[in-house]
Amino acid sequence: MSAEWALEVFDKAPYITVSMAGEDGTPYGLPLSLVRTDEKTFWFHCATEGKKLDILGANPMVFLSAVTRCRPLRGPKDGSFTLEFQSATAVGMAEIVEDENMKIEALRTICQRFLPQQMDGFEEAVTRSLHRTTVVRITLTEPPVGKRKQYDANGNEMKYGRME
Repeated sequence: MSAEWALEVFDKAPYITVSMAGEDGTPYGLPLSLVRTDEKTFWFHCATEGKKLDILGANPMVFLSAVTRCRPLRGPKDGSFTLEFQSATAVGMAEIVEDENMKIEALRTICQRFLPQQMDGFEEAVTRSLHRTTVVRITLTEPPVGKRKQYDANGNEMKYGRME
């Protein structure tokens, strides 16, 4: 599937798994609530210290993955056990945002995505907790990749980017 399609999967996913590797190569991954602001930029927030920040400080390369529309089913044509899904993956570099105005705008964007009906409390929350919040920007280093398994109304698998 196209890079644009993959970005839509990231946008629809309730969380995105961010994987990274420590200095010794030990893998580490966790689901995070990311928001995307353009074709290459994702944001998340976290505490000011912790394992993920330690790892990103040593090795800022990350791998993003998301899955949506995941549904186990019996294959419509042959009865095989299968799974319909839409997925996206991407590689990027993470960096801690130091500029206070950029942090606030990133936090506003995150809140608008996940709690748009609560934005009336945003300014108070930022004033109260900005000093204990880290914002991380992930910039993709290559276009994202999308994959899916999906069947049409006639039970035929939709291959090679075919859309309905």
